[in-house]
Amino acid sequence: MFSMTFGKKTISTERPAFVMGIVNATPDSFYENSRGDFDLAMKLVEDGADIIDIGGESTRPGFTPVDEQEELDRVIPLIEKLRKNTDVVLSIDTTKPAVISEALECGVDIINNVLSFDNDDSTLMEIADADASVILMHHEGEGIDGICSYLKKKAEFCQKKGISHNKIILDPGIGFGKSFEQNVEAIKYTDKLCSLGYPVLMALSRKSSIGMMTGRPVEQRLTGTVTADIISVQKGAKIIRVHDVLDAIDSLNVMKFLN
Repeated sequence: MFSMTFGKKTISTERPAFVMGIVNATPDSFYENSRGDFDLAMKLVEDGADIIDIGGESTRPGFTPVDEQEELDRVIPLIEKLRKNTDVVLSIDTTKPAVISEALECGVDIINNVLSFDNDDSTLMEIADADASVILMHHEGEGIDGICSYLKKKAEFCQKKGISHNKIILDPGIGFGKSFEQNVEAIKYTDKLCSLGYPVLMALSRKSSIGMMTGRPVEQRLTGTVTADIISVQKGAKIIRVHDVLDAIDSLNVMKFLN
């Protein structure tokens, strides 16, 4: 069993990694089954998700940006309703400072920012004051060495802004700005990123790199996703971000018994 602290919550699991379930309060996320609201979130909680990650703006290639108010309207009522009905760890997937501020007021535990708070010192200090956790994601066209260098510097910068070491999670950013070869390298060498001493989150679920490895469309990438997740956890990842919570949990339970 191991434990991690997310915001002010400390949770434990007997499985080798925590499972983050994806809820996209959007009409255009790349995997249709991830689009939903309160009912989808509660289903993932019932399925056993340790964390629910809520997004109000798609980050898929070619996505249509939404303005600040529309994103607020999509995610804040959902966060408020979830916080009244479950104590599950909540994460908000956003890059907008106003959304981060409102989500913190509503009690989210993790801020998941795909831009890693670039040039946004004031937001980092606000997160530190709220004692929340952050997920820092690499989003450039680099291989594992560049990923490690960037995220190490970003994590150290966050600590200077008041965020505790144990509240920082690293994400190599599979599918963000990278070639297929760079994505493969980042998964293959997950252990190098883990060696930096921060928990690592792998967000591989049904992504195009899994499709390229398997030759499958997004609807048929579950087996490839589970396989890649297992390998990343074997190499040290502590959180897997998934659309298919039950399947992720089954695979981690098997690992628990066979490790």
